[in-house]
Amino acid sequence: MARTATITRTTSESSIELSLNLDGTGKTQIDTSVPFYDHMMTALGKHSLIDLTIKATGDTHIDAHHTVEDIAIVFGEALKQALGDKRGITRFADCLVPLDEALAQCVVDISGRPYAQCSGEPEGFEYAMIGGHFTGSLVRHALESIAYHAGICLHMRVLSGRDPHHIAEAEFKALARALRAAVSIDPRVDGIPSTKGAL
Repeated sequence: MARTATITRTTSESSIELSLNLDGTGKTQIDTSVPFYDHMMTALGKHSLIDLTIKATGDTHIDAHHTVEDIAIVFGEALKQALGDKRGITRFADCLVPLDEALAQCVVDISGRPYAQCSGEPEGFEYAMIGGHFTGSLVRHALESIAYHAGICLHMRVLSGRDPHHIAEAEFKALARALRAAVSIDPRVDGIPSTKGAL
């Protein structure tokens, strides 16, 4: 069965069309209307090997917040839908990713229980304006929204970093590589990888 999902979501603040394929090769077509977020979601698709198409518009003349959040919500929902009953998945994974002086670690559990813990971003990171539209605070907000709507447990730690662009990109790439491993099918897994029999 194909592990794919397509979701359309329209509110008074944004309009989003998103499609993904968990068993892709990392092909992406990303237009979020927030340039730096395009860069981050392209990296997420590329390094997770999840084929990802996003077409979004929103009230970015006010703030990028609504559009970034809504895309994260839809990505999380699509991830959950594409995973189905999670039969045969690896489930747990972690990854350390460097980007020059920045180093981020992401650990995920495709658990069915939403939780997000983010730590280690340097003081003031949340106020940094990256690419003219995207604030550092939106990284954590996007991660939390993805975790909640995908039903996954996500821990993100920034171990080092100075440049806000490098920190954010290391975080998204660490998430990508952790997801790549966690959602992959392990031929040794018999059924659903939980002692409860459900995730």
